[in-house]
Amino acid sequence: MPTFTDGSNYDLESHVLVLFIWKGKTLTTAHAKGYAISAIPRRTESSDEAAVRALQLVLESLEDSKAEDIVTIDIAGKSALGDFMVVVSGRSNRHVMAIADHLTTDLKDEGFGTPRVEGLEGGDWVLIDTGDVIIHIFRPEIREFYNIEKMWAAPEIEDGTLH
Repeated sequence: MPTFTDGSNYDLESHVLVLFIWKGKTLTTAHAKGYAISAIPRRTESSDEAAVRALQLVLESLEDSKAEDIVTIDIAGKSALGDFMVVVSGRSNRHVMAIADHLTTDLKDEGFGTPRVEGLEGGDWVLIDTGDVIIHIFRPEIREFYNIEKMWAAPEIEDGTLH
């Protein structure tokens, strides 16, 4: 049994380390007695099921926002970034920002937490990272210039085929 510097003992069975998320940062220094383990919700679904559920929500939200040219790419096993990548277009800067705002609100409302968002200020290219699903929202000209679908759709190179 661990002992504190004042000589008292710390009973590990009656104390549980509780993780709190505050302003996007994980705090791990809070301790609680008794049934504090219930403060950390247990996942009842596998990470694959959660990723598919997140993807379905993302696609529904994008359809509601009238996003155009929606492309879904399965990157599971190809990248540690996530399981799916979604690439869409908005008609203008304003439309791109509205799509992103609607999507982040839907994700929060459905219990997926607050996703990381980049590029919202400019509205040319907004990246939203939910952990399982990465969403790129482009203006059409910017999407055509970067053409990230082509990069991720490249055929996999198998061992022994390099010359």
